[in-house]
Amino acid sequence: MNPESYFWLIPLPPLAAFFGILLLTWRKRTLSHWLALAGAGLAFLGSLAVLWRAFSIEHLAEHPFGVSIDWLPAGSSVMRIGAALDPLGAVSLAFVAVTVLMIFIYSIGYHNHGQPEGKDDLPGLPPRGMEMMDEHGHTVRAATIEPMYSRFFALISLFAFAMFLLVLSDNLLTLYIGWEIMGLCSYLLIGFWYGRPSARDAAVKAFMTTRIGDAFMLLGLAALYSLTGTFRFSEILGSPQTLEILSTSASGVLGLSWAGLIGILLLMGTVGKSAQFPLHVWLPDAMEGPTPVSAMIHAATMVSAGVYLALRFFPLIAAGWQPGGPLTAPMLFIGAVGAFTALFAALIALGQDDIKRVLAYSTISQLGFMLAALGIGAYVAAAFHLVTHAFFKALLFLGSGSVIHGMEHGAAHSGEHLDPQNMKYMGGLAWKMPLTFAAFLAGGLSLAGFPLLTSGFWSKDEILKSAYGLAPVVFYTLAFAALLTAFYTARQLTLVFLGQPRSRAAEKAHESRPVMTWPLLILAVFALIGGLVVKPFEHFVAGMLPHELLVELPESAVPVAVSVAVALGGLLLGWLVYRHAAKGQPDPLESALGPLFRAFHRKFWVDEAYQAVILRPAAWLAETAVARWIDQVILDGILHAVGRFTLWLGELLRSKVDRKVFSGGGDALAAGAQLAGSQLSGLQRGRVQEYMAGGIAVLVLAGLMVLFFLNL
Repeated sequence: MNPESYFWLIPLPPLAAFFGILLLTWRKRTLSHWLALAGAGLAFLGSLAVLWRAFSIEHLAEHPFGVSIDWLPAGSSVMRIGAALDPLGAVSLAFVAVTVLMIFIYSIGYHNHGQPEGKDDLPGLPPRGMEMMDEHGHTVRAATIEPMYSRFFALISLFAFAMFLLVLSDNLLTLYIGWEIMGLCSYLLIGFWYGRPSARDAAVKAFMTTRIGDAFMLLGLAALYSLTGTFRFSEILGSPQTLEILSTSASGVLGLSWAGLIGILLLMGTVGKSAQFPLHVWLPDAMEGPTPVSAMIHAATMVSAGVYLALRFFPLIAAGWQPGGPLTAPMLFIGAVGAFTALFAALIALGQDDIKRVLAYSTISQLGFMLAALGIGAYVAAAFHLVTHAFFKALLFLGSGSVIHGMEHGAAHSGEHLDPQNMKYMGGLAWKMPLTFAAFLAGGLSLAGFPLLTSGFWSKDEILKSAYGLAPVVFYTLAFAALLTAFYTARQLTLVFLGQPRSRAAEKAHESRPVMTWPLLILAVFALIGGLVVKPFEHFVAGMLPHELLVELPESAVPVAVSVAVALGGLLLGWLVYRHAAKGQPDPLESALGPLFRAFHRKFWVDEAYQAVILRPAAWLAETAVARWIDQVILDGILHAVGRFTLWLGELLRSKVDRKVFSGGGDALAAGAQLAGSQLSGLQRGRVQEYMAGGIAVLVLAGLMVLFFLNL
């Protein structure tokens, strides 16, 4: 069977798994995870077959796979929806299929499949474990299975379906449907342990923050359809005439063309989904969900979807731009936001102690690299970093989950109460968890851009090379952010894996189960060898752009030298600063930087600023202006006035109409009937003679009247 004829079916197995678990197998944990694995596995195998065919086609961008149907009549035309696969969709499908399958497999071990049910475990809370007797008669604390095991696999199956749908859509409408399903899944999975207030708050925060970007995106979607009459990418982005009209027609808003205005509106969706400043605040708090959820959000779905949207609509964003000329308004907007966010988030990552929060801010920073590259026209470099980042960031998050598992085991066996995610309590885990360390090291070096050996070096080097030739300010900003990235990566590796254990829990930690370590090792391979395909990747993806948007850069050794220097220098400096970190000692950077480090640690007080400037005034407005004045005084006053008027009117009708007209009239009628009855009762005495005389009299009278009328 030709892959071109069935590629549109790839999203369906995860969707079928979601409904199958929801309706049939939710009571059977093992069957549920096998159903989810079957859905992810079938999608993976289908993706492999499709990708093999796609990569063998010379000009896939010009002749993409496609299938569409008539969906909805729209006036004189018909709205069509369907699926398509071009070079951008193919490379996105590749990393989504691989990372999703690895995350699904890893989740089986993460949620303690095969372990007993905890007597004290409750739905909505992480499993607490239980005390058991081992084979030697000793009391030990054993891990217990997640109470909502089937629910978890159902939700991540729906999550995977949404991303597959988004990647394969040939139109903005079904892309938006997948986009919004991901928003729902992120809310449900971030708040998976809803029994914890922090998880509930994080879920609401993520949902509401991303809604801001989605609202702007929906406005852009509506404007684009009203101007073009279509949602299909080929009819908008593949039409030079349409792009020229949009780029030369004034929108009447801030002097922007319609292409500029719509581009910025769509990019606001990217800013929200990809957690860029100022809508970045939801992503670090999303660490409240299970670690596989973090990996899904940071690598396979949510944040990658935001960058994918920006890449997909680059022809619209860059409409009217020529390489070397002034940037368009959307390019300037996303380039500035991306470059600032890359540096801003890297600084915050320096001051975080939670192993997952460091990775969360690194994701925000790396997404900034991609969007800054896109903003200066480095389309291929941004797409390549999106792919490599997906592999090594999935690896790092799953590796952090393995570390947390090991620390939780150590804490349970040592009886020590601590935060198993705090790096200050770790140390020396390289010898306790060698497989996790080897995989995490590969991911960390790729994140830092270790020269030649890692995929992250090649993709980040492409971005720096493009920035050096196109926008020196962006180059220096990203180079400094890359230095900070290498530094906080070395900080994390040193605090977690090197040195001596800084807690009894770290001393008792042990390696995770093979079902968790094998996905790590597979992803580590991709993190290391992904850079080998840089030249074929460039050739393959460059076909997405018209020739006039392809950037030709002169060869220079400067960006390569800078890329190598910041990676090696940052790693070395981070190791030197933290190699002697000891239990109970303050962070070496805190001693050196003082208030500046506290600013990093407190995330520059952005959340507090939002509380003071937006949330508290909004709460005061709701409680005072709305609840007290509008609700209690105005609305309640109107309702009370209506109520009092109704009572007055009812009393008036009762006294004037009811009593005098209806009741009085009824009483008079009854009295008249009683009087008539009393008067006529005298006629009924029971004497037959009188009745006969009366009857004869009536007959005589009737006869006389007849004769009278006949003689007239």
